[in-house]
Amino acid sequence: MNSTVNYIKEWQQAIQLEIQHLKKFGSTKYLVLNGHLLNSDGSFSYYFETGASIIIPVGSIVRLEWGGIKQDGRILSSEGKSIIVVFERSLGDMIGEAFLYHDPWELLEQLVNRLDEIKRSKKKRLRIKRLMDPSMEPKHPISEKQSSVKELYARSKFNPVTFVWGPPGTGKTYTLARTVANHYLQEKKVLVLSHSNQAVDVMMAEISSFIKNKERFKEGDVLRYGSQIGETLASHGDIVTGQLLGKHEPLLVQEKEQLSEEKRLLKYDLADSFSRRDTDQLLELEKKLARVLEKIRQKEVQFVKEAKIIGTTLAKAANDETIYQKEYDLVILDEASMAYVPQVAFAAALSKHIIICGDFKQLPPIASARDSLVKLWLKEDIFHRSGVAQSVEEGELHPHLFLLKEQRRMHPDISAFTNRVVYNDFVGDHESVATSRNSIMVAEPFANKASALVDTSLSGEYCMSERTSHSRMNLWQLLLSFQLIHEAFVGGARSIGYVAPYRAQADLMGKLLDDLYAEERQTADIIAATVHRFQGSERDMMIFDTVDSYPQNRAGMLLTGRESERLINVAITRTKGKFIHVCDTSFISKHVYRSKTLRQLVDHQIQNDQLITKKEIGTWITHQHPKLQWMHARKLGSFLEDIQSAKREVILAVPDLTRLPSEWQQLLMKRSPEVKLTIISAKRNADIVSDHFICLPVSFAFFILDKRVVWLGVPVESNNRIQPPFVSARLESEMMAEELLFQFKKSE
Repeated sequence: MNSTVNYIKEWQQAIQLEIQHLKKFGSTKYLVLNGHLLNSDGSFSYYFETGASIIIPVGSIVRLEWGGIKQDGRILSSEGKSIIVVFERSLGDMIGEAFLYHDPWELLEQLVNRLDEIKRSKKKRLRIKRLMDPSMEPKHPISEKQSSVKELYARSKFNPVTFVWGPPGTGKTYTLARTVANHYLQEKKVLVLSHSNQAVDVMMAEISSFIKNKERFKEGDVLRYGSQIGETLASHGDIVTGQLLGKHEPLLVQEKEQLSEEKRLLKYDLADSFSRRDTDQLLELEKKLARVLEKIRQKEVQFVKEAKIIGTTLAKAANDETIYQKEYDLVILDEASMAYVPQVAFAAALSKHIIICGDFKQLPPIASARDSLVKLWLKEDIFHRSGVAQSVEEGELHPHLFLLKEQRRMHPDISAFTNRVVYNDFVGDHESVATSRNSIMVAEPFANKASALVDTSLSGEYCMSERTSHSRMNLWQLLLSFQLIHEAFVGGARSIGYVAPYRAQADLMGKLLDDLYAEERQTADIIAATVHRFQGSERDMMIFDTVDSYPQNRAGMLLTGRESERLINVAITRTKGKFIHVCDTSFISKHVYRSKTLRQLVDHQIQNDQLITKKEIGTWITHQHPKLQWMHARKLGSFLEDIQSAKREVILAVPDLTRLPSEWQQLLMKRSPEVKLTIISAKRNADIVSDHFICLPVSFAFFILDKRVVWLGVPVESNNRIQPPFVSARLESEMMAEELLFQFKKSE
């Protein structure tokens, strides 16, 4: 068994390795222009313009690079399209153009400092020992008929460490919030922490609502501490520091707003003409504003001292002495499966009792450095590192693990797979979900199906690697997925998620929605993203596009690697009433082992009559979008119209030009004489004359006309791995034409 001091040393080493990696590879880069020296009174302040609004916290360390010179500085002001940076040495009077780098590693350095402090405290080291080795006997009273809230309250009152396993839809927020409120009603001081601001907002809103419903709410007792506060707390202004400040110190807030406006206008003037008087005035304003902000800071500190329940992020807690220098009766850490183990240890050291809540079957923490210590401590969650998850793999619940075991989110036809395969039958359905999701399930597409597998087998070879990132994309499955979104929207759905394992595919869908569906998205919640962005959220309908297909010769690690079960679990469990899986089942059956979660999902859906074959495409595409038309690939009337109406250029891409049928050669000849023909292919055909020929391998055929209209699925004879019914798609999108051309642009 490792000693606590050794744990801390290893954690600090792992964090330092991650910091070194981020310093070398992980900085956010901004272009800054027209730098002017403002003053040189001991330090050197520079004013820069930025092309876009950037927000970097005041006091953050940044690095400026230009002309081979690198200099560290600190942010004095960052708002709008200008910033002020302070350096320890002069960089000259003017800097025309440079790059500013802001590194995310500062917060990790604070965590290293907190671990140093913990190392010196016997009491805190003991708390961490219990966290990492939760082998002590449980002391809470046990009752068969206890509610989840009562049992969790008892566990957290009598035991130093309580792990809560909260699978999706099992009422985690409900249970935690009421547990916190019960401790509050016993006059205990509680700190609520989470990895994300959004999760803190949701938890604090639920706590506030419950206490108000009990008519026990007292202003100032419940406090959401921090600056990045979202819309979730719009109706809970009485727990937000900024709102409380406006109520209790209106003159101070008014002075801050007035100075900020003066500064904004002065910066606007500086962008036009730079004068010594204006720069002196700007620096004086900065000093005044700094004094006001310090007064505000002291008021906020007072709010924190008086509050009984405080909610903030893990990063803020480790960076703000107002939080980390205090003792609490209970700490609640939500989303713990996404937090670094050293972060969890820091949280545990703050209190005699801690509740650690998360789902170790969802995505683990993210770290970048490649090192065994980083992998051990920053890329796996506390449930695994404390041995709690291992007991579940052995078929038992750890004595200090409390399971929320009834899910209320998903229709039973969706949860059937995750309950059995991912959660090993530890989780079941609440009786309500059999009927509560029916209105979503009965809607189109695939009415009366809660789960559907849209099979793209033998539609062609559309999967390719994005040119710059090498992330995978699949244009055929992308367009089918867009059509599913359109069918759902026309059918009344207003909560739709599209998730893909690859960033390139998710980003391309985002661009397509911006291009074709901007108006619809104003009245609906339609989002496209990778799986990581969806963790913690839910949608009425989810489309999971697995992307992988031919001509790739293996499935990607995202779908078959060590973390693939977690990724697929998150993709499925975001769904309330309709889960649609877009997948090339022939590819998956050949290239993915039966033991892998993705293969098990495909087999489960086929066995449970959830398969939608390629032959059924004409039955479910019932609403053609004006800019995306699906048709039989042998009916060429629309294509002929496009060829004849082309004004500037026709681009044809085919895997093998020697296989282009004579019928298509004749169609190409029907374009206007002034319309140029560009051909992209791995093989030439001497009989086909073109204005430009780009010799590049292409796995599927496509046309682009006037860089505006894209045709897929034709010519049929030029595509590999395709069987009837032959389907083509006509997409009117300058964006997609540009994106597709970029992928096949020949390197200079």
